[in-house]
Amino acid sequence: MIRSLLFLLTLLLSPAFAQTVIEFWHSQDSTVETIEALAAAFNQSQSDYQVLPRYAGSYDEAAFKLIAAYSAGNQPVLFDAELTVFPRLVEEGTVLNLDDLTAALPADFIADFYPALWNYGDLGGRYGLPWNMSVTMLFYNATAFKQRGIATPPLNWAEFEAAAKHLTTRQTKGYIGVNIAFIFEMMVSTRGGQIVTDNGKPNFDSPEAIEALTMLQRLAKERAMIVRSFAELDVALLDFVRTKGMMSFASFAFLPQGQRYAIAFELGVAPVPAGVSGAAPLMGAQLVVIKGASEAQRQGAFAFWQFLTRAENIKTWVEASYFLPVRRAALPLLEPWYNEDPARRISLEQLEQAVPRPRIGSYAVWQSYLQEALDKALKAGVDPATALAEAQRRALEDR
Repeated sequence: MIRSLLFLLTLLLSPAFAQTVIEFWHSQDSTVETIEALAAAFNQSQSDYQVLPRYAGSYDEAAFKLIAAYSAGNQPVLFDAELTVFPRLVEEGTVLNLDDLTAALPADFIADFYPALWNYGDLGGRYGLPWNMSVTMLFYNATAFKQRGIATPPLNWAEFEAAAKHLTTRQTKGYIGVNIAFIFEMMVSTRGGQIVTDNGKPNFDSPEAIEALTMLQRLAKERAMIVRSFAELDVALLDFVRTKGMMSFASFAFLPQGQRYAIAFELGVAPVPAGVSGAAPLMGAQLVVIKGASEAQRQGAFAFWQFLTRAENIKTWVEASYFLPVRRAALPLLEPWYNEDPARRISLEQLEQAVPRPRIGSYAVWQSYLQEALDKALKAGVDPATALAEAQRRALEDR
């Protein structure tokens, strides 16, 4: 009897019965508990894999930690790669190709994804998987709009500039501008331009970019705008909730935080001004499998992603995170949640027109040159064309 029990114990502890561990690094600090619950549900649903989620800091912090971990040989299996980090990881060969796994998916399953979200992870092969993605939205002080007689949020950039000036008083500014790349990309893409061309060339000094920065400089010179650098992102949030500024742009995932802190006024949410094209860049990340993972780990990471993209799990994730639903199958389940607050549905209006952020590895560095150009033009008064030409020159030297 004892020998039989020892044999059974040895069998259960043998490699054939051991679970494959999938360490998952993510940057979603506000939804740690939800991610842990989803991982626990996946772990309980099968016996082959065990997903261990870990919050690795902000997108930038996680990227630096990944570099260090990869060099030391203790990298995670699954990684939440921010959209400008993702192409760099692909170009450097840091992530594994998933073509064979996605090729085996049912055609109707793939067709159920929103094309802009599904296509994002294809960079000459499938390297990224969609899960946590968003779009930029206009957040505004609806109370101030009513008090100042502005009936609707601006539909184009001329209306936006006029509204910013009209909302400005001795105590407040019409617009809080954060000199961060993704917001400026949106201002360029909605004008029909591109920050990076289709062939991967920086396009910082395009007519559309100069036009966008010139508009911002006008607002700054006329004191209708609070100018904040990328490092002052949290300060910009305080500016808005303390009613020092009446409009700002942010990821739609900011909505619950904005509603929580907007105590003194009614929070308004709208699509970004349509401009010429209405095309706003997507935001968020791609789930990637890091090189060094075993085949079993690669398979397990993919199985976990499939679990996350079940309609009922997308519902759980969207309600907790306010990210976009990556599959249409989740929409009927989300209908009561969207109906509860019409502002939640607005992000879907921009999804069909959403465009990728620049998908070239160098842009992870180039965007810092762009942000410095914005600072120079809006804080130091440098001519917009001159500031952008300098950023363009620096980016070309890095190609």
